[in-house]
Amino acid sequence: MFVPCERGGGAAASPDFKGFTLLMPAVSVGNVGQLATDLVISTLGMTKVGYFYTDCLVPMVGNNPYATGEENSMELSINAEVYSLPSKKLVVLQIRSPFIKNKYRPFCQTLLSWVKSSRCARVVLLSSSHAYQRDDEQLLGTPLRYLLTPDLEKAVGGLMQELNWKEMEKVAAYPGINDTEKVLHIPGGGITKLLFTESCSKGIQMAVLLKFCSEGDNIPDAFALVNYLNEWLQLIKSESNNSTDMSSQWKVPSSWRLLFGNGLPPALF
Repeated sequence: MFVPCERGGGAAASPDFKGFTLLMPAVSVGNVGQLATDLVISTLGMTKVGYFYTDCLVPMVGNNPYATGEENSMELSINAEVYSLPSKKLVVLQIRSPFIKNKYRPFCQTLLSWVKSSRCARVVLLSSSHAYQRDDEQLLGTPLRYLLTPDLEKAVGGLMQELNWKEMEKVAAYPGINDTEKVLHIPGGGITKLLFTESCSKGIQMAVLLKFCSEGDNIPDAFALVNYLNEWLQLIKSESNNSTDMSSQWKVPSSWRLLFGNGLPPALF
């Protein structure tokens, strides 16, 4: 459930997200969706408006990942927080810890219930999938893919065609035995498939944007995914058609300095 931030000692009123786009990551391979979400929050200077309270995620607390100076570096952050930017009708749910075993479905139900009660217009889920488990068709062309629920397909399907995006391919349910029966398969995608199929059945407008990747330094994957998102939502204005130049326009949060831990102590040498 959503819990608003308290300001000035009193309980804050719940923000109105009617008509907003909800952007969130799946906790998936390489944490690409979470890293891309970090870039959006940091670049747009989004304001934290509350928390998403759930017992489905591993508890976590830490310092402000978007600290800009000493004055806000000691603010605390937890495993699921909500940020808002009314000028762009954008609300972001950032997830910072993994799911507890067998808690995928309760989380999806709680989340989609909140989406309906907060009157968000649509949900955009940033995700990733194991590159090594692609089939032959998925090896061709770009490593970026999208999925749209039927309700969102009616609204933006034509735009995706104009952007020349590739829809996530379905794969054989029983490879080598029955290649005609196709299913949606997103290995390493965490809650992606369940949340997408639940949104389809509940009539919620949802888009999944994902990148095939491997574990390692996934910062380049995050930039690729957030640039992909920006092609559609135009969160920041592109000063160049070159994706490498475009990446320099995103603001890297201060917390990324410790993404791979501290450096080696000089005393070792």
